[in-house]
Amino acid sequence: MKKEYVSIGLTNPKGVENVGSVMRAAGCYQVDQVLYSGQRYDRAAKMTTDTKNASSTIPLINIETLSAETLIDAVEPDTQIICVDLIQGATPLPSFQHPEKALYIFGPEDGTISQKIVDRADHVVFVPTVGCMNLAASVNVLLYDRLAKSARADAGDDWIKQSKDVNNNVKVRS
Repeated sequence: MKKEYVSIGLTNPKGVENVGSVMRAAGCYQVDQVLYSGQRYDRAAKMTTDTKNASSTIPLINIETLSAETLIDAVEPDTQIICVDLIQGATPLPSFQHPEKALYIFGPEDGTISQKIVDRADHVVFVPTVGCMNLAASVNVLLYDRLAKSARADAGDDWIKQSKDVNNNVKVRS
């Protein structure tokens, strides 16, 4: 039985490209679900000509369809809530220890996470950069940090063989 359960929560995202990149990261790092709030993404998705399915294995769920009041209300009660943004008083990501069950909440591309959600969070972390990163870049960095601090970080050639592109036949020679 899988112990870990990882959800990504996007607060009112506006860009189809960003959400698509978040979905790709979610697949690469084995995220269980991506939740989002607000209607901006739905409007943007209707206006885009890209009809590719972002993911066939990871659900992308608008919490309004779940009748949930907030992203926090859309996950199991034993899930720890971690807000990820440049918020005063937050813990630097390199110092943070990730819980087994987590919902990582990210602010919108042009705003931040509401004080109400930050107040309900178990943890608030930030990526120590000069200036703010793109939403999808922030998700990738957070998920990489989680992986780097886990037992899966010791993966070897078997992991590479199952993950690499079929056109990649390069090997390290001694």
